[in-house]
Amino acid sequence: MKNLICLFIATLFIGSQLLAQCGNSKKSHVVQVSHHETGDIVDIAISSKDHTTLVAAVKAAGLVETLKSEGPFTVFAPTNDAFNKLPDGTVETLLKPENKDQLVKILTYHVLAGKFEAKDVINGIMKGGGKLTVETVSGGKLTASLKNDKVILTDENGNKSIVTSTDLRGSNGVIHVIDSVVLPK
Repeated sequence: MKNLICLFIATLFIGSQLLAQCGNSKKSHVVQVSHHETGDIVDIAISSKDHTTLVAAVKAAGLVETLKSEGPFTVFAPTNDAFNKLPDGTVETLLKPENKDQLVKILTYHVLAGKFEAKDVINGIMKGGGKLTVETVSGGKLTASLKNDKVILTDENGNKSIVTSTDLRGSNGVIHVIDSVVLPK
């Protein structure tokens, strides 16, 4: 199962990078981060102006120490714009202390145990006949596929998110940026 997950993640992100390198005329938004190669995945997120909502949510959920641990982890990191797509008041409600369990479940749904770079995800999609399904730390499933030269994540509810940037490497894992929040059942 771990090999399948690794393959899925690698295929997802490698395909996205390969497609971009093969002359895709449509440019996607590239998230700018300034981090040191020795920083962990939390440090990378903190250094990104596009992930302030995610960082606030990770802090509210009490997941900072977990995500700073040895790992390795693969994180699908929604941007601030991704969180803004949620219905009005959703983020504010989730950040309340009484909703911590729900927030933890949503955030850990964006995390995989292990380090899965783009190449691994793309290979997994190709070997899986166009789809790769992986288990998240929360116990839910995400499915990766390719559409119009983009890697697409589909959550358990059928909602889709596009991978917009890949392989932001930290000392304890890798981050792949996504344009929508994915949600468990």
